[in-house]
Amino acid sequence: MESTSRLTGQFLLALPGIGDPRFERAVIAMCAHDVEGAIGIGIGQEIDGLGLHELLVQLDISPGAAPDAPVHLGGPVDPQRGFVVHSLDWSGQDTIEVDGKWALSGTIDVLRAISAGTGPGRWLVALGYAGWGAGQLDGEMSRHGWFNVPGDTGLLFDTEAEDRWDAGFRSAGIDSRMLGIETGTA
Repeated sequence: MESTSRLTGQFLLALPGIGDPRFERAVIAMCAHDVEGAIGIGIGQEIDGLGLHELLVQLDISPGAAPDAPVHLGGPVDPQRGFVVHSLDWSGQDTIEVDGKWALSGTIDVLRAISAGTGPGRWLVALGYAGWGAGQLDGEMSRHGWFNVPGDTGLLFDTEAEDRWDAGFRSAGIDSRMLGIETGTA
């Protein structure tokens, strides 16, 4: 039997015609997938007009050493809640390591560390997340909607947000321009 945590540490790419406009061209870094459900952070879209400095000021944190990086739309669930997907060289109280590839932190201590210049070497900030209940993502994976590719820190940290969807498909040898909206049956 296949492990139910198989998507942890991978990326989900929304297929054209997924049927939910919130996920058009979505790229989701899967941080957990087990029998209880799944959670991922959207990394394919930045929030227009919101940079890290503004977010830090809203949280009464001086931007300090932090670059004014874009803030990503992490997903439709709990959009006021912040998450940082980051390299494994930093860990806080609630940090979870994701399949030995990256880490996820969801408390303010990581933002304080980034602003102080003592945080992780590589990171991205997102508001909200994508979540699935028990068995929900497994069901979605059996229908048209999502395509998974191996987690690659290059796609996560070295590729611009607007290029991640195409780059994710290229990593699987697929030209995203050739993808159709319709699915067939065999």
